[in-house]
Amino acid sequence: MEFLETYRFPQFKLSVVYAAKFKGVTNAATVRSRIINASSMGGPEGEIEREAVNFAFVNAKLITSPLHLQTAIYQALLSESQGLLRTKTIHSEIIWALNPTNNITEAIRRYGVSDTSTDLIVVCVATSDIPDVSQKMRDVVEGELDSLANVFQLTDWSSVKKHYKLNTEVAVKDAAGDATKERTVVDSIVVSSVAMKSAM
Repeated sequence: MEFLETYRFPQFKLSVVYAAKFKGVTNAATVRSRIINASSMGGPEGEIEREAVNFAFVNAKLITSPLHLQTAIYQALLSESQGLLRTKTIHSEIIWALNPTNNITEAIRRYGVSDTSTDLIVVCVATSDIPDVSQKMRDVVEGELDSLANVFQLTDWSSVKKHYKLNTEVAVKDAAGDATKERTVVDSIVVSSVAMKSAM
C-alpha cells in the first residue's frame, strides 16, 4: 500500500510504527463505539476485538505536518521505554502527547476519533513487522487512503491555534496575512510543544 508510512526506531523495543491517513471517512461513529466496547468486553471475543482496533485513531484535522505526528510518536515511544506512560497504552499515549494540556479525557476528545470525524490518521506501533497491517486498518476504517505528506491541506488551522493558545503569539501575529508563513510558524511551535511536553 503506497500510502502506508513506516517508521523504524531500532533503539526501542517497540521499534516499528505504521501510519496511514484516511480521508472521507464514513464510519467514524462505528469505529469509536468499537473502541469503547472493546475495552469492556470479556473473554476471547474481547481479546479479538481489542486486537482488531489496536491502533491510535488520530483526528487528522489537528495535525499540522508529518513531523508533528512523528514527534508525538517518538515521545510516546520514549515514555514507554522508560516505564513512564501516562495513559493505558502506547496508542493512547500518542494522542495524549499531541494535546497541549495534560488532560487525558480532553486529549482523546480533541485528538482522537469522534462520531463526526471525516479524516483520520491510523497509527500502529509494534515490536516487529506486521505484513498485513494495511488490511487490518482498512478492515476498521471506511475511507479513502491518502498521502500523509499533504496532511496540512486538511488541517483546521484556527482550531490548532485555539487549542495551543497561539492567537496572541507574537510570531503568529507577525505572519498574519501570509497563510504559508503563518502555517510554518504554527507548525514549528506545535512540534516544539509536543517535543517539550514530557519534559515539562
